[in-house]
Amino acid sequence: MDIEKIKQIINSGEMYDDAAEDISALRAHAISMSRKYNHKVNTNDEYDMSILKDLFAEVGENVYIESNFRCEFGFNIFIGNNVYINHDMIILDCNEVKIGNEVYIGPRAGLYAANHAEDPYERAEKGVYSAPIILEDHVWLGGDVKITQGVSIGKNSIIGAGSVVTKDIPPNFIAAGNPCKVIRPIRFSDNPWRRPK
Repeated sequence: MDIEKIKQIINSGEMYDDAAEDISALRAHAISMSRKYNHKVNTNDEYDMSILKDLFAEVGENVYIESNFRCEFGFNIFIGNNVYINHDMIILDCNEVKIGNEVYIGPRAGLYAANHAEDPYERAEKGVYSAPIILEDHVWLGGDVKITQGVSIGKNSIIGAGSVVTKDIPPNFIAAGNPCKVIRPIRFSDNPWRRPK
């Protein structure tokens, strides 16, 4: 199985056969590894990132992912430093999903880089296409936030709980809703107690 060739196919943005044998085998492997990780969290309170480091493209320092985490492939997931991901996170990483530094993600969030074909006949033939998702540094996603393919969330921005994000959100804004819309700029505190020196 040539993982690099499969990555080229699914990351191309072109439609591909989601039920192809090699693709299905890689998905099954990611499910197995996710279950292994979740089992250690649930039974031993052990956040064994070595399991996910073997699965993901990149994982930084001080990363905590609660159970029950699930991903589609793993090899398209890039996570920075000091990231906290709450319970029941789902990442469909059939394209690159990049999570920056100091990112907080609430429970039951979903990052969905996949989309099924619009044409019902192509959809019946398992046609899928994908686009990347980017969460820049210091982003905070509330609980139950869903982000669809091709979306970027700008640095420092906050997405309110229950939002469905289908378009890019610029840096330094609070946004919420379904569909998610910018509400107002972030009010930065004058208090320097947590500012980098």
